[in-house]
Amino acid sequence: MSLAQQLERTLGHHPRVVVAERRELIREAIRRREAWVASCGALATWTPPDSTGRRPQDTYIVDSPSVHHQVDWSSPYCHPLPEEVFAELWTAALRLLAKKDRLYLTERGLGADPRFALPVRTVTDRALVALFTHNMFRPWPQQPERSHLGSPPFTLLVLPYDRVPKGQFEGSLRSDVVVAMDFHRRLGLVWGSAYLGSVKKLMFTVMNWILPEFEVLPLHCGASLGSEGLALFLGLSGTGKTSLSSAPERRLLGDDEHGWSGEGVFNFEGGCYAKLLGLSQEKEPGIWWAVMHSAPPEDHGTIVENAMIYPDGRFDFHDARLTENSRASYPLEFVPQAVLDGRAGHPQVIFFLTADANGVLPPIAVLEKPQAMFWFLMGYTSKLAGTETGIGEPRSTFSRFFGAPFMPRQPAVYTKLLGEYLDRYRARVYLVNTGWSGGPFGQGQRIDIRLTRAMVQAALAGELERGELREDPRFHLWVPRKCPGVPASVLWPRESWKNQGEYDRRAAALAREFAQHFQEAFSGQDIPPEVAAQCPGS
Repeated sequence: MSLAQQLERTLGHHPRVVVAERRELIREAIRRREAWVASCGALATWTPPDSTGRRPQDTYIVDSPSVHHQVDWSSPYCHPLPEEVFAELWTAALRLLAKKDRLYLTERGLGADPRFALPVRTVTDRALVALFTHNMFRPWPQQPERSHLGSPPFTLLVLPYDRVPKGQFEGSLRSDVVVAMDFHRRLGLVWGSAYLGSVKKLMFTVMNWILPEFEVLPLHCGASLGSEGLALFLGLSGTGKTSLSSAPERRLLGDDEHGWSGEGVFNFEGGCYAKLLGLSQEKEPGIWWAVMHSAPPEDHGTIVENAMIYPDGRFDFHDARLTENSRASYPLEFVPQAVLDGRAGHPQVIFFLTADANGVLPPIAVLEKPQAMFWFLMGYTSKLAGTETGIGEPRSTFSRFFGAPFMPRQPAVYTKLLGEYLDRYRARVYLVNTGWSGGPFGQGQRIDIRLTRAMVQAALAGELERGELREDPRFHLWVPRKCPGVPASVLWPRESWKNQGEYDRRAAALAREFAQHFQEAFSGQDIPPEVAAQCPGS
């Protein structure tokens, strides 16, 4: 009996399988005390301390013959899991699900372009997880036969509050938590992680695996439309994707996961999963309204995960005692003027977002094609507190394609597609530092989002290229000398440091990190020489 048939038998024999729409799932989550109703009507929930972020060391890819030579096993995020171990885990998970008093089944989809829509079936014992799939995924594809990804559907089992039996799988897993995906059989398993982002990012990784087969470039980015056209905002969690792409004057296509095909850009999801720490109505009115607007619980359904709340039901988004990674999940329709069909043309502007904890990169720089391919390949940023278990302070990292944990194929696959699409559709590309200025983390100041928005607006309008650009020879960047509404000293970071000698030492150290990482990660790979020449120190 196949693993999929085992699931059908479990569902067929279970006395209570709930197939519910969104409003009923909200009522179920409240009734079962999986969430508490906040004063605005949103649902507040809290996870165990070890489930407030992703678990990359507990995330696995099933190593089957059909995928073995295409997965980049050298990536620190691609952990192989033997087929037989996954099969044992799947069977054990089904035995556990069979004992639950009720199961929730949702049938949703990913991919707004019907040619690349993936049907997704989720089975879980938690109403809140089922509601999350309603918030975040799209409706089941109307004509799955039109999709390259339509058959078979992807099936996901989620057991967030149980743990994997230690004795049975000792030696095969790193802990009693597993997040595993079988690309060949289109199966996924989340067991022991109550962080809702584990569900979302597993499915993002699946899409990033499948789509390049069809010449579609998957991107970890926000996307929004303005008078100048479509703009993409690539970056890791916490670098500003949601905040910048959700600006009130823009129409949001999506805040995190998109594909770029020959027809244009399409959103994978039907919702947003926004970071909440420091959220204010003044700076991020769209996100604020999606979370904080008042409505009856059945009409609200925003899930607020791990935020501090007072006894009267009011949230405190400035209190990080629970986690730095509090989140809100809400449908895209909660965003004013959102592009609900999730599709647009080709991008006119692309922003690479980096939160530089060293405080040495300029807040904005113009990138030519070889520079754009290099920064896309390197994906330099700082991991911000809370986005992964164990991250307490910002830490310099290189996350290729600004999403290394979710990009399982060989790096040349994604880089080549970007280069081809930049040649074909002529998007302008910028590097934007949303990190620190005037010094490193702990000494300098985080760049004010209002200044970042002013620079982004100038880039969108094409104003930066019309002015004089100054070369940063160490990092091979073209930096504007002027930008409306931004002090010149902020644009050239060395001038914002009190001790410029210390800036030079810090910048030189970061350049050495670039050179070392490039050599270790991409030596012997098919990287075009004009791209390799953009590495600091070259």
